[in-house]
Amino acid sequence: MAHSNGQESDTTPPQRPSPERESWMDWLARISERLVPDAFTTAIVLMVILAALALFLGNTVTETVDAYYRGLWMLLAFTMQMTLMLTLSLVLAETRPFKFSVVYLSRIPKSATQVVIGVVLCTAVLAYSNWALSIALGPMVAIHFCKQAERKGIPVDFNWIMAVIAGAGSIWQFGMSSTAPLQMTAPDNFLAKTTGAMPLSTTIWSPAALTMVISFIIVTAVVGVLFMPKKVKPISHFQEADKLAEAAITADYVPPATIDHDISFAQKMERTSITLIPMWIALGAWIFYHFVTMKASLDINSMITILLLACLLLHRTVGRFTEALQRVIVSTWPVVVLYHLYAGVAGLIQFTDVGNYLATMVEPIATPMTLPLLTAIISTVVAIFIPTSGGQWQIQGFVTVSAAEAAGITAQRGLLALSVGDHMGNLISPFWTVVGAGIARVDFRKLFGYRLIFAAIWFVMGVIIFTFLPC
Repeated sequence: MAHSNGQESDTTPPQRPSPERESWMDWLARISERLVPDAFTTAIVLMVILAALALFLGNTVTETVDAYYRGLWMLLAFTMQMTLMLTLSLVLAETRPFKFSVVYLSRIPKSATQVVIGVVLCTAVLAYSNWALSIALGPMVAIHFCKQAERKGIPVDFNWIMAVIAGAGSIWQFGMSSTAPLQMTAPDNFLAKTTGAMPLSTTIWSPAALTMVISFIIVTAVVGVLFMPKKVKPISHFQEADKLAEAAITADYVPPATIDHDISFAQKMERTSITLIPMWIALGAWIFYHFVTMKASLDINSMITILLLACLLLHRTVGRFTEALQRVIVSTWPVVVLYHLYAGVAGLIQFTDVGNYLATMVEPIATPMTLPLLTAIISTVVAIFIPTSGGQWQIQGFVTVSAAEAAGITAQRGLLALSVGDHMGNLISPFWTVVGAGIARVDFRKLFGYRLIFAAIWFVMGVIIFTFLPC
């Protein structure tokens, strides 16, 4: 058909752009988002599976119900400790010195490679110092670095960076807050008659553990750089996380508040540092007594005390401390509720025949070459049910030590292999993903698939290192 001007019309339909090919990482993240249930649902599914297994192994209905109920409340004290660890770590992140230091460091990178390296190093330092700091403050590091990168036009995927900090945070298992090695340093530890005290030089400071820490940090940084998604989603795509970053940045330029002289005596007490001086003295004295006078080691309660003192010192007034507390408490709800559900599942393992059944499956095939792998596999399964390395060691410790002795390897090698599996469970369980995602205000399903990449690397490296290197 011709137009009046004599030109033929182009009847070829417009070509649609070919869809961009989805990478295997994007596919994994998308599948995880669609298939992985939330932590609450997972706890219910695990309860049903473990209860059915307990009944199959010969436990009565009454015994199974009683085991679950006993477990449901056995982590009350630990739940409060973990809630305080996370909450106070977040309160610490709200202090001006921390915000300024992280914002300052986040301004240094000038490329995506430098962003990844910076995130890995910051998170690794936090994780080696204390596991709760990496869980609570790691997401804030990711938020600040990604925000500064976007402002400079550096293409960085926020979900991927959140997975990278989860990977870098893994090294806490062999850091200063590693629960099981700290427990075993005591002469009267619960396995003292079998193993005696284990010096840290034979566990987290052994050649194998130090090699694992250093090499995994390097590998995490390399993988973080090489496998960044081609089609990035910057932090601006995640409104709530973006708001957190903007709040920290704009706080740099907020002028000092004007002094209001027309306030009550109670308000003056909340706004002056003088009120906190007795608390500074009391907490500082307890820390001195614990470490210097009693020569006690770092434990959960002493770490909480240090965090509380740091928060009070850096916030400087009761008012600023309580305001920060009110803001961050909304991010710690998973620990408050979900720990009880996981504790119920742990009760089914500990107080029925399920735990012994899972552990004794290893002994007939345990050798120096196979036991680290088998221990890591079993502890991975158990860690999904028991969200505490200390509790897991209490349950698996005797069996692990006995199997190590039967296989002709050191108890320390068994403990460190168990730690590999423990954190493998942490990385593949929705529980800690929900905690980190809650802090960053994002949907955990969108980054869960990426975490599995670092989980696989962690497991393979850990099994190889703790099978062949000295410990």
